[in-house]
Amino acid sequence: MKLLSQKFSESAKGLLQFLKGTNFSKAVLIGIAVTIPIVLGIWSDHFEIGLALCFGAFWSSPSDVSGSYRHKKYGILFSALLAMVVSFIGGYLHFSSLVLVPVLGILVFAISIIAVYGFRASLISFSGLLALVLSFAHTVETLEIYQYALFIGLGGLWYLLLSTIWYRLNPKAQTEEVLSDTFLLTAEYLETRGNLIGPQDNRKTLQSQLLTLQGDLIETHETLREILIASRRRSGRSNYQGKRLLVFVELVEILETAMANPVEYDKMEALLAKHPEYIKSFQDLIFEIARQLRTISAAGRNSRKYPSNENLTACFEKVRRHVEAFTEKKDSKEYRDYLILQNLYEYQEKQFTKLRRIKWLLDDPDIETIDFIDKEVSKRFIVDQDYDPKLLLRNLSFKSTIFKHALRLAVTVMVGYALGIFLDFQNPYWILLTIIVIMRPSYGLTKTRTKDRIIGTLVGGAIASGLVFLIEGPYLYGGLGIASLVIAFSMVQKNYKASATFITLSVVFIYAIIRPDVLTVIQFRILDTLIGAGLSFLALRFLWPAWSFLEIRTAIESSVNANKAFLHCITGFYQRKGEVSTNYKISRKEAFLETSNLSAVFQRMAQEPISKQKNIEKTYELVVLNHTFLSSLASLSTYIQNNNTTKASEIFKKSAQKIEENLELMLQALGDDKSNVAYHIPEDGLVSNEASKMWQQKYEQHSNAADATKRNRQEAHLVTEQMQWLFSLSQKMLRLAGEIEL
Repeated sequence: MKLLSQKFSESAKGLLQFLKGTNFSKAVLIGIAVTIPIVLGIWSDHFEIGLALCFGAFWSSPSDVSGSYRHKKYGILFSALLAMVVSFIGGYLHFSSLVLVPVLGILVFAISIIAVYGFRASLISFSGLLALVLSFAHTVETLEIYQYALFIGLGGLWYLLLSTIWYRLNPKAQTEEVLSDTFLLTAEYLETRGNLIGPQDNRKTLQSQLLTLQGDLIETHETLREILIASRRRSGRSNYQGKRLLVFVELVEILETAMANPVEYDKMEALLAKHPEYIKSFQDLIFEIARQLRTISAAGRNSRKYPSNENLTACFEKVRRHVEAFTEKKDSKEYRDYLILQNLYEYQEKQFTKLRRIKWLLDDPDIETIDFIDKEVSKRFIVDQDYDPKLLLRNLSFKSTIFKHALRLAVTVMVGYALGIFLDFQNPYWILLTIIVIMRPSYGLTKTRTKDRIIGTLVGGAIASGLVFLIEGPYLYGGLGIASLVIAFSMVQKNYKASATFITLSVVFIYAIIRPDVLTVIQFRILDTLIGAGLSFLALRFLWPAWSFLEIRTAIESSVNANKAFLHCITGFYQRKGEVSTNYKISRKEAFLETSNLSAVFQRMAQEPISKQKNIEKTYELVVLNHTFLSSLASLSTYIQNNNTTKASEIFKKSAQKIEENLELMLQALGDDKSNVAYHIPEDGLVSNEASKMWQQKYEQHSNAADATKRNRQEAHLVTEQMQWLFSLSQKMLRLAGEIEL
């Protein structure tokens, strides 16, 4: 009974969180935007005007996604403008099928290619495609075509008005939700890292989960960065935005610190195998930090619900006692094991410090005590989208994924429409709508959406078939149609299968108002969906497919270049000391972002047909090595930023130079011309035992030394270990790059 009650409580909390989320509020906004014009149009006997306003609002809504308000505003405006122009053109497409099919293909290609200008441009493009397809569904009768198109544009402005009013009423909602998601993903990432400590039978699975989580986290970071920094850049310094930006910085550093330790799981596993009592104490500490992040996420802006530090302090005390007990053994042979434990403890201590600062910042402290981030510095972390017309020309090539997608979509739409006309379907535009909604540039996502769309349509059709026999009345149908539409839009990002189910229900209920033969409507809806989904899948498989193995080399090169730049900044900072520069932080951001992009490309590759997964095992090994390389860089970066380090030794400088040389050789090996690349791996200077022996002697000489000397010994151990490990990783990556044909 207790378990059932707990599950019910969790479900209730999840439902409440869903209802408070921006996805649901946006869906309600769309429901209001499309319902009011229709109701007013019917009431005033100007139904076609109401319908045009409804379409304009609906087609403008896709651009209303997370990001800065300014970008959303321009996205909605350009969506409305494109929908208006396309509707005007679509109103004159009354040609014979032989002429109409190629014209349709040209228009689809021209609208789709807009997506080369980034994610928001792809949403504007989607709005234009919706307007084009639905221009076949409705013939203007009481209005002139230009009047109908103008009302489409006004509908877009109507949606912008509603969106602006909602934003002004609750301007912090989006920021709080994305920040909450960041807390949750960070907690999940920490838990996965914690599970990796100690012996594991499923380490490969956990590491794969870690790569996925890191990708999701970096993507969320980018969204939050745009919201916080773009808003400050536009409106000047806002105390609220400034504090949230500082919280975001702490979360980024928590991710870096989490990646930093442990890096070499084999060494950690060997150590904890000898001392299994330490596993639980360290895991309890990490899991408690993750639990507190989850609690902060759930509490939102209510600081009274933030967790106290008592449990965390107790966990730290337990770990500290274990580390101290280890030092009392006086066994010089285990000095490396002690330093591994000490480093892991200190990294978690840094996490605690960051967590306390987050709580302090969220608790609305006096602004006089806060050192805000300079606006000019913060805006360097935002990369503005390039809108140069030459970018469009450069993408008119089969090397461009967007070009191939636009061409593939155009051909598939032409085939779908021709098939619908030839077979004399009731609503051939449903085939086109299915194609536009399902088809994506990547094979894996299109395959998943195809399956989810088919299942959702079948389930929705089955439910609708039963409901139309049980209920009657146009008002009830209308209410259920709007409710289904709102639920569908609120779930489209989280659960596409459920969204497809409710979209089918909405379509059936709306058609039930105007058509008595609703079962025939359901049959055609299912048939059109199956045809559209089948055409989409076949087109992506056989028409200029954009297989990920064709992208993986570029993704690896970008990630290695970013890691190389980050390494260069780290070695420069270690030699120079002083304050951490903005360039240093930007290089760190780029390294994390490019590694996340590489993981995403590999995941798409793993979803593709086996015949297209070229060198999948070795490629996966290279992706993991690259991720581990970044983890080691994060470990080195975190240490030298948070400790007073000594003068950089010559062996450190030589090591850094050799690692960079290996990465440069790797980039050459990944190039098109491999004939001139030398794969000789230098053995001198770094992997000899000379440095290890030197630090071993120091440990023996200073086992009872003062803290400062112990700190120097710890620095020597960590820096030497990380540089050896980085060199070893660069060797392995270089060898793999020479062996794999990418």
